[in-house]
Amino acid sequence: MAVEESPALPLTLALEQNHPNPFNPETTIEYSIAGGGASPVFNAVRLAVYDLLGREVAVLVNERQPAGRYSVRFDGSSLSSGVYLCRLVAGERMESRRMIFVK
Repeated sequence: MAVEESPALPLTLALEQNHPNPFNPETTIEYSIAGGGASPVFNAVRLAVYDLLGREVAVLVNERQPAGRYSVRFDGSSLSSGVYLCRLVAGERMESRRMIFVK
């Protein structure tokens, strides 16, 4: 799982739909952390995957990150087929997306 950073500073928090979706066993999750002004703003960022019962099944990012665009690969090979939620929390903002894993 590698996190890649892009140089342009986004204006809003955004969690993009994973691709491919449905996936088997890997997918890419892209997200943006909002910046302000000329210098990057550091945010406490948590990107995690949950099952539909609300149990956390994976933590992909849990650190302070500067404003920017990021991409994370997620390997769901240890999971059962089904619907999962990917949740991004940065500062006081939160976004979620539904992901479908098919074995």
